[in-house]
Amino acid sequence: MNAELDLLVVGSGVAGLSAAVRAAAQPGVRVGVLTKGPLEQSTTRWAQGGVAAVLGGDPDSTDLHLADTLAAGAGLCDVDAVRVLVEEGPARVRDLVALGARFDRDADGKFELAREGGHSLPRIVHAGGVATGAEIERALVAAVRSEATEIYEHAFALDLVIENGRCVGVRAALADGTLEVVRARNVLLASGGAGQIFSVTTNPLEATGDGIAMALRAGAAVADVEFVQFHPTALHHPRMPRPLLSEALRGHGALIRDINGERFVDEMLPRDQVSRAMVRRMIELHTDHCLLDVTGLDQFDVRFPTIAAMLSGLDFNPGTDLLPIAPAAHYLCGGVITDLNGASSLPGLWAAGEVACSGVHGANRLASNSLLEGMVFGARVVEAIENGTEGAGRTGVMRALDGEGGRRLEGWSTPAPLSASAPGDDAAIATARDDMQWAMTVGAGVVRDATSLAATERKVDHSRELATGSGVASWELANLAAVASALLVAADARTESRGAHTRDDWPETDPDLALRLVIA
Repeated sequence: MNAELDLLVVGSGVAGLSAAVRAAAQPGVRVGVLTKGPLEQSTTRWAQGGVAAVLGGDPDSTDLHLADTLAAGAGLCDVDAVRVLVEEGPARVRDLVALGARFDRDADGKFELAREGGHSLPRIVHAGGVATGAEIERALVAAVRSEATEIYEHAFALDLVIENGRCVGVRAALADGTLEVVRARNVLLASGGAGQIFSVTTNPLEATGDGIAMALRAGAAVADVEFVQFHPTALHHPRMPRPLLSEALRGHGALIRDINGERFVDEMLPRDQVSRAMVRRMIELHTDHCLLDVTGLDQFDVRFPTIAAMLSGLDFNPGTDLLPIAPAAHYLCGGVITDLNGASSLPGLWAAGEVACSGVHGANRLASNSLLEGMVFGARVVEAIENGTEGAGRTGVMRALDGEGGRRLEGWSTPAPLSASAPGDDAAIATARDDMQWAMTVGAGVVRDATSLAATERKVDHSRELATGSGVASWELANLAAVASALLVAADARTESRGAHTRDDWPETDPDLALRLVIA
């Protein structure tokens, strides 16, 4: 058994690795990173568009970035959290540059800024055109490998270890198959989202909601899980995860058309509005896809080499072909409730990135704010720990636990801890996972209603009943079912349409529901 760590980071995306680098820079601080794949493998690596930050001069400003974020969030953003995000974001981008991250620059050496949907001005810094996530991950992994005390790769975090009401570590299945409690004074959940609860997603296979499920089992408060952002321009292709056709394409003039070739939506609207318009048009025309027209974009291969190479490998020619697209699950706007420092409701447990509900996204995330959130709040977690902060403050989303802008949901049953005994039936588990993912896509996807949610819940319950054995397949299914169940409970209770949550049976936005639905 290794000595107790000062900080254990669960996950290896931008939030976790930036926190690990920052903490490890302090003399004598023992930092560990635990991830269920190789260190380089995370949802961050797949991120294309870039990082939204005010890095240029006039006419852009942090006030404009804040206003755009609030508009996208459909009345549920925490203003204090968004202010932290936009004001501290530029410094965090420069931290990445100092670590060796290479962002695209113009002939004068200034950051080359792009515009994406929902942004009033160009403020998206990017790398390799649309390979921003891969470049950020490269720089952070290199720093962590040289600085971290312990790195646990191919290790599956099973459950949080709670002693005397405080999180003191993680029970994990390590790469060699042994079970070990990795003890730490502080645990940071930075394990990403849960895109794999849907059959059509841009998220990698590892995005199974492990961190949120662990938090739910430990009794930490969770909110906003009904708000799943579907990216409108995922390539409609059997390949999974679905190849993403970046927001940057529309920022450069790509057009969305229906199968008849007609343009029917403003491509620069926030993602929830574009996805909803696409689904409605697909239903109207009895089709399963729309089309993205990139034929008018100059120097496509030069501007977007990663996408060009992907399309070529799939026998698409962006100069002549209209590309088939359909919305795909992309980002979970909610998660573990935190204060403005990333502290959860459980002492010793922190959260940052997609696994967290920091309040910056509200009901719908503004494009390219996700990498920024991970960088900003990962850093704030480390700063709070360094300052000796104990427990969560009554700031940000944490206020919802006291009834300020929040309501606790009844009828929630805490999931059982993951089993480490008899192995599960992998074939039956795989079938149950596929069935649940499809049910979630059909019944709890872009458009929902009471009937579809109830039918989906039965499929989720069946999956949960099967996921009682040991092994990665069973553990992931149990985690997926836990998050899916929480999503369904919240989606059923939110009897309105708001942001990324659309109810066919409740199409209007209810001012009385401008609050967070809390599961605890």
